[in-house]
Amino acid sequence: MSIDHPSFGRIDSNRVIIFDTTLRDGEQSPGFSMNITEKLRMAHALAELGVDVIEAGFPVASPGDFDSVKQIAEQVRGPVICGLARTGGREDIQRAGEAIRGAERSRIHNFISTSPLHMKYKLRMEPETVLDLITRGNQAARQFTDDVEWSAEDGSRTEPDFLCRCVEAAIKAGATTINIPDTVGYATPEDMVRIFRMLLERVPGADGVILSAHNHNDLGLAVANTVASVQAGVRQIECTINGIGERAGNAALEEIVMALRTRQDVMPFSNNIRTTDLLKLSRMLATITGFDVQPNKAIVGRNAFAHESGIHQDGMLKNAQTYEIMTPESVGWTKSSLVLGKHSGRAAFRDKLAALGYGDLGENQVQDAFVRFKHLADHKKVVYDEDLVALVDDEQRDHARIRFIGLDISGGSRRPSRAELELEIDGETRSADVTGTGPVDAAFNAVRSLFPHEATLVLFSVGAVTEGTDAQARTTVRLEENGKMVDGQGADTDTIVSAVRAYVHALNKLLVKRARTEPEALTA
Repeated sequence: MSIDHPSFGRIDSNRVIIFDTTLRDGEQSPGFSMNITEKLRMAHALAELGVDVIEAGFPVASPGDFDSVKQIAEQVRGPVICGLARTGGREDIQRAGEAIRGAERSRIHNFISTSPLHMKYKLRMEPETVLDLITRGNQAARQFTDDVEWSAEDGSRTEPDFLCRCVEAAIKAGATTINIPDTVGYATPEDMVRIFRMLLERVPGADGVILSAHNHNDLGLAVANTVASVQAGVRQIECTINGIGERAGNAALEEIVMALRTRQDVMPFSNNIRTTDLLKLSRMLATITGFDVQPNKAIVGRNAFAHESGIHQDGMLKNAQTYEIMTPESVGWTKSSLVLGKHSGRAAFRDKLAALGYGDLGENQVQDAFVRFKHLADHKKVVYDEDLVALVDDEQRDHARIRFIGLDISGGSRRPSRAELELEIDGETRSADVTGTGPVDAAFNAVRSLFPHEATLVLFSVGAVTEGTDAQARTTVRLEENGKMVDGQGADTDTIVSAVRAYVHALNKLLVKRARTEPEALTA
């Protein structure tokens, strides 16, 4: 059975809409933050990937959130651009409507809690009040766009009869997509199947709207719950790149898409995702957020297609299908025998970057990366793919206000360590000469002297990008300020330089985080 939708026209029953919330729910991950430039970069890449809906942010959360949604709506073409709003929020729907006004196709996504626990303790509202807000909120959203989505927050723990009443009210008020989130990651696949089949059987008009699933990963079931929901009749899945999001994260876009593609025998559904771009998007997001993907992550982890067991290797040599259910190339992994060294030129460097998924870098970015590559090649005989990824990721980060210029360190066991640091802050070059109990302490003291702040260092971690004593160090720094956490990363053959780069990256993210304030829950 097909459905007529205001944004997508007639949708066949086997079509699955991909709703990406990396820029909204994903950015709520502890330690994550993106500025407007970074959000625009991700939004354009998501459009090229083929997502159908981009949830660009929560416009009422802050002026920065409003501006980012507005700019994405005005500049990104292809996907529906969506803004989030609280159902019944006095300013939410108005701000969301203003933010998405410039979009080629627009959507307002409004939500309210419906579970007994949330209504009693979070909203402090009676069920009838919630039902009234659902009607008024969706009617208000329809004043700005014909494409309106409504979500039952904590829907998986909502009483069945009341959930049916809420969904019916939302549909009557003009919602064209109904989303049932497993907000706290409590549900099992069987729970999600039961919920969606119940809605289709009991709610008038449910078969004439798009049903949507938004699953969190607290029990590691987000992807399984999403796949089960699709099999039960859901035709929109809400997901994020790399599965980022609140707490344990959301269902991972790359895992769901490849599950649908690989298991066409039991899930004959289609979508518009260009799977060969999945690795590129994964790496881009890791660069922007400063969070690496775990090595054994499905689809995009560096071990996803690695085979160490002798039995597995023997099978792979005879027929790759013995141990690979999809090809590495199908998700963006490529094989290259080109090795770079200090004599490699720009052409070889650019070719290697393209093979690694960085073919869209601008000329200035390529030139800056090439200069750092030459410096790196002077210190290493062979520059591995992992070295280039770390190097280019470092260059791609948008250092909006603070930029690393240079560092000299002296220290040892006989005298206090000393750091001479130069940073560019708001376009002005500043320098400091500071001591400390060790080289890292001296370098970080120098950063604090040049850019005073009250953030506390809560994590300092150093690892090697590749093997050997000449390997680049990849450093992670986590800062906390007033309950807000950010992580920064840096890479360099000099461990102290990589640490300062990571500290600067974290500070820039903290400046973005300072401007963002999450709206409070509605209360009666």
